[in-house]
Amino acid sequence: MAILKVDTISGIGTEGPVFEGDIEFTSQNFLTLPKGDTTQRGRGRGLIMGGTSPDNVNTVQFVQIQSMGNFVDFGDLPTQVNMNSGSSSSTRGLSFGGKATTTNVIEFVTIATTGNGADFGDLTLDRRYSTSASNNTRSVTMGGYKSTSPALYSNIIDFVTIATTGDASDFGDITVARVNGGAVNSPTRGVMCSGQNPSARDNTIDFVTIASTGDATDFGDVTVARRGAASASSNTRGVVAGGIDQPSAKNVIDFITIATTGNATDFGDSIGSFPYRPTGNVCNLTRGVLVAGGPASPFIGNIVEFVTIATTGNAQDFGDLFSTTNDTGGACSDSHGGLAE
Repeated sequence: MAILKVDTISGIGTEGPVFEGDIEFTSQNFLTLPKGDTTQRGRGRGLIMGGTSPDNVNTVQFVQIQSMGNFVDFGDLPTQVNMNSGSSSSTRGLSFGGKATTTNVIEFVTIATTGNGADFGDLTLDRRYSTSASNNTRSVTMGGYKSTSPALYSNIIDFVTIATTGDASDFGDITVARVNGGAVNSPTRGVMCSGQNPSARDNTIDFVTIASTGDATDFGDVTVARRGAASASSNTRGVVAGGIDQPSAKNVIDFITIATTGNATDFGDSIGSFPYRPTGNVCNLTRGVLVAGGPASPFIGNIVEFVTIATTGNAQDFGDLFSTTNDTGGACSDSHGGLAE
């Protein structure tokens, strides 16, 4: 039995009940009241933006993370792009840079709808293989290749306010200039895990406080140095899966507790040696969806696996991509660990 006490209730039969005054609720059973407005309910959508199949594509595809099944068509980005990174608020998904005619481009989609993306602004420099993390207000984009010849490794961090449009601003620097890391996030921290520095695969984990600006701080190390790892996070835990330490693809999955610092711990394994350049941040607070996509045969594919973030153990099969692509770096969701409930 539950008892709800309020001063007055008005509006019944018209716009719906309106509660006025102090509200008290007593129940003998566990109950969590709905949070957020109607645009935030029913969340759980993950997106993959862009890629190569075999040329650069502007395809956006999505899946309901709480289900198990195949991705379906969402719409198109304005730019055909791969090697991009992605991040999101609970309502808007962003794609950053990549390898295309214009590689400093930022584009966005409205996650709750389906349809084509629009221009957002520009990064402070052209880059590809950057790493992006976010909370519900701000996104940070870390590292990447500068689009010069030869390509140069960047240590620059940019940020944007997700609800607006406009160009990115300088945030600070990561501790080691590198590319193609995995990103995990809490509402407070953005974390870049591993990647490739100018001489080798890198095991460094860096973090920033998203709401501030300034240089990144060393967090610890992953268990195996690699580039192109997939990533997922709840509010408290980050998971980093797969990647490559050339020429070998890795099936290792690591995890960290985001609020602390320290080295990553073994979580389990992917089903196979997880191919090069999976994507990150296709997750809700419970489940991380790991999407493969390497640079060339035999790594190109539509492999999708999942893990339960709060546990440890091996990944399981989830489904397939709508469009088989590689270099599928632009990934996001409306319910990842950087977003408060």
